[in-house]
Amino acid sequence: MSERLQPGDVAPAFTLPDADGNEVSLSDHKGRKVIVYFYPAALTPGCTKQACDFTDNLDLLADAGYDVIGISPDSPEKLGKFREKESLKVTLLADPEKTVLDAYGAFGEKKNYGKTYLGVIRSTIVVDEEGKVAHAFYNVRATGHVAKIIKDLGI
Repeated sequence: MSERLQPGDVAPAFTLPDADGNEVSLSDHKGRKVIVYFYPAALTPGCTKQACDFTDNLDLLADAGYDVIGISPDSPEKLGKFREKESLKVTLLADPEKTVLDAYGAFGEKKNYGKTYLGVIRSTIVVDEEGKVAHAFYNVRATGHVAKIIKDLGI
């Protein structure tokens, strides 16, 4: 379990496959602000709500200079089904080894109904044009999170 990122930290570089199996790197977005959000599993109610909220606000975020990338431990195939079923427009990346989740502090100990286990911590990291962390939100709620980010970023 790695440390949580703080504003000012250099965002860990990554290259992961998207829903079509194409490699996508954080460096592909250099010069743009990037919202990188981590979610537990495609095709689940909370994650669907969050992905649909990002898709619904994608034009607003893009006009403000933000790209959006969602990362989960799902396979590219499952991400493809998720994208098609929900008509998602956000870039979805697969991290089955959880290396990027771990590097961003989005994988670790969780508690649910009194049990402690390892899992994905729903998190959103905003990376600036220079590749540094501008904002780091951990343990966020799926519902209402996108509206809160838009408000927090002053969009």
